[in-house]
Amino acid sequence: MSSTTVWVTPENKSRLAALKRHPKESYNDVIARLIDMAVDDEPLSEEAIRGIEEALEDIRAGRLYTEDEIEREFGAKE
Repeated sequence: MSSTTVWVTPENKSRLAALKRHPKESYNDVIARLIDMAVDDEPLSEEAIRGIEEALEDIRAGRLYTEDEIEREFGAKE
């Protein structure tokens, strides 16, 4: 394994240290875990993206209901 020096601010080093699962966990392991969390192995499908875009357009156009309106509509609230 090769090594590289990476400069981080003292604040970020403290934040990385706080993310250690145990005191002897390496910063490399912490960073690898963060990278794994950031990478999405299952990106949204085109269909899902279209659905989100349509929902956002509905919101912008004011085509939405409050929680109270929905509860009254379906008889969940009197």
